[in-house]
Amino acid sequence: MSIAVIGAGAFGTALAVTLGREGPVALWGRDVGPLAAERENRRRLPGVAFPADMVILTQLETALESDILLIALPAQSLSTFASTNDLSGKTVVACCKGIDLASGSGPSSLLATAKHVAVLTGPSFAADIANGLPTALTLACADEAVGQGLQAQLSTSTLRLYRSTDVVGAELGGALKNVIAIGCGAVMGAGLGDSARAALMTRGFAEMQRVAAAFGAQAETLMGLSGLGDLTLTCTSDQSRNYGLGLALGAGRDFDSGVTVEGAATAQALRRVARERGLDLPICACVSDLVAGDVDMKGAMQQLLGRPLKEE
Repeated sequence: MSIAVIGAGAFGTALAVTLGREGPVALWGRDVGPLAAERENRRRLPGVAFPADMVILTQLETALESDILLIALPAQSLSTFASTNDLSGKTVVACCKGIDLASGSGPSSLLATAKHVAVLTGPSFAADIANGLPTALTLACADEAVGQGLQAQLSTSTLRLYRSTDVVGAELGGALKNVIAIGCGAVMGAGLGDSARAALMTRGFAEMQRVAAAFGAQAETLMGLSGLGDLTLTCTSDQSRNYGLGLALGAGRDFDSGVTVEGAATAQALRRVARERGLDLPICACVSDLVAGDVDMKGAMQQLLGRPLKEE
């Protein structure tokens, strides 16, 4: 079956590279002329040569003819993509992590017009995947037979996929950990220490589980790669864009506005979700306020540390 990756950012390019090393794959993105000419994404993944079986497409219509579509677009542009392209009859795999700010929906809901929808998520940096470093991800698909087929089709010698049928849990884990990562980055940027970061990660994970339960996700999903695994990676590495935004906020530095940080919009979307469902999400709310500029680090600390004492 033919495979096309939609979105030529770092992660989309990395997926195309690792798949292209073991078979034919196409990559589409805006302004991919330089990628086709240089056989390298010098802006996003410098030094990673494209394999011979990786084809660069300049026409989205051509990419959409493929049997399997890996959608590696920013989460906030997914709704527009889905509403302006015919995905009926297609098998699509959402490779982005976030909650749509306008609708509060996850990637699988936004792509629901496709015949089959799966989610690919978990602890991964694009550079690691592109450089052939061992990586394990969760592939979630409600249709177990389709999931098995995708698992076989998309796994490579260095990219190991674990299968799940809990699509909601997998995509929520990938989205929510970005919010907690911003908070952890802010803690470290402000010089509050590793102990504070560990506390924020742990209590943040409790909030992730709270949200997942409210949406009917399976508790064990959040304990896996798409939840705890991704949280651990994103909250502890400078390679994480969400963690990097938090570092800048905590240190009072400017952050490159051209860098996509999915957790910023997801934090705002969670404020509405918490209100609608009556969920207590103090860390997520604090991150939302911090990103919006409604509170500084001193105020954020007071907001969290001043809460009533309670059982864990």
